[in-house]
Amino acid sequence: MSESVAVMWFRRDLRLSDNPALVEAAREHDRVVPLFVDDHALRDPAGANRRWFMAGCLSELHDRTDGALVVRKDSPERAVRAVARQAGADAVYVTGDSGPYGSARDERVADALGEDDVELRPVGTPYAVPPGSIFTGSDTPYKVFTPFSRAWRSWGWDDPVDAPHGVRWVDDVRSDGLPEAPSTSADLPTPGEEAAKRRLSAFLDGPVDSYADDRDRPAKDGTSRLSPYLKYGCVHPRQVLSRLGRGKGSETFATELAWRDFYADVLLHNPDSARQSLDPDMAGIELDEGAEADERFAAWCEGRTGFPIVDAGMRQLTAMGWMHNRLRMIVGSFLVKDLHIDWTRGARHFMDHLVDGDLASNQHGWQWVAGTGTDAAPYFRVFNPTSQSERFDPQGDYIRRWVPELADVEGKAVHQPAAAGDDLFSGAASDYPEPMVDHKEEREEALRRWRAATGKG
Repeated sequence: MSESVAVMWFRRDLRLSDNPALVEAAREHDRVVPLFVDDHALRDPAGANRRWFMAGCLSELHDRTDGALVVRKDSPERAVRAVARQAGADAVYVTGDSGPYGSARDERVADALGEDDVELRPVGTPYAVPPGSIFTGSDTPYKVFTPFSRAWRSWGWDDPVDAPHGVRWVDDVRSDGLPEAPSTSADLPTPGEEAAKRRLSAFLDGPVDSYADDRDRPAKDGTSRLSPYLKYGCVHPRQVLSRLGRGKGSETFATELAWRDFYADVLLHNPDSARQSLDPDMAGIELDEGAEADERFAAWCEGRTGFPIVDAGMRQLTAMGWMHNRLRMIVGSFLVKDLHIDWTRGARHFMDHLVDGDLASNQHGWQWVAGTGTDAAPYFRVFNPTSQSERFDPQGDYIRRWVPELADVEGKAVHQPAAAGDDLFSGAASDYPEPMVDHKEEREEALRRWRAATGKG
């Protein structure tokens, strides 16, 4: 009797432990082909930082599958079908994908495989709770986070599963070779499953206890830094949830994982929200365009707005391919509410640089800030960059790290150097720009535009 063969098509699950699709493939079949499709539709829009990180994850996965990982550079429907044919596989296993592109892609692949009587078998999800599982009492998707989070906790999640032992990898299938890591000047985290485990343990060994407070302090190393590992599935959220305790910090961090699931659920039910405002009333709001808006956008991207906390955040993004979440909100609000620039431009810039760039989380995080998405009180929230700076970076340590021109500015003047007088502007500080806008005036202008667009207020 001939041996049965399965293909394990890795996507956003670049790990061996707690991978239900891999477990089932290994249990139901004698041998397994590990496959990754280098899909240009996903690769081309990704920035260098994400491609560098993914290349590192694949290199580790190649080693951990005893060099058997097959990489094909082709459309998924052609690549997966060709590998299944060459290996004589009767099933292809995947972790389910609920994203707009992923779900359409999987339909095409399933149809292509079906012509050879090969089945595409989705098992599991990249999320703690599969998107599309939780509905309101009226059987409608949740639109507000808080009730979703309560339902999310009640729904629960499975326990993690161990990596299958003794998998017999098929090692004679043609491969196009591992993708090359592009060059990048950003200081990026070590990629891969083992690095994810170390990062999780380091977080749980200390920072999680004070996470509820320190997560909003960008000068402190108080966050998990797990986001790129979650993005590529080097670690699964249930692996994190299974190790969290019951303290305030752990509960707060679990809520952050609920936000991740919430945004994936919103995207599933509203696929157009990846590119346009979820709130139709906000679709026609007046936005600044043209040469002057482009110049302001460039200054925002480069961290030279004259608002130290904004500039610090944007420079951190360039240097690390990552930005503290509090800063993501501050710089996002500044772009939309102070500069009146379309949130989608900011979202694209983030996706070009973020090593953790996740479509659902990024786009809907931006919509939350812009007041165009899921929010009980949308456009009234206009972050004051100076007060945010004074509250969350009270000593100015974060600013001084990322805006070296202000490193020698003492005291609270670092939050608003232009108000400190000419004596401040000596040495490196003299190179720091004046504020590009008056926040108070632009806040009123933002609200005026909101009233005009919605008829509210």
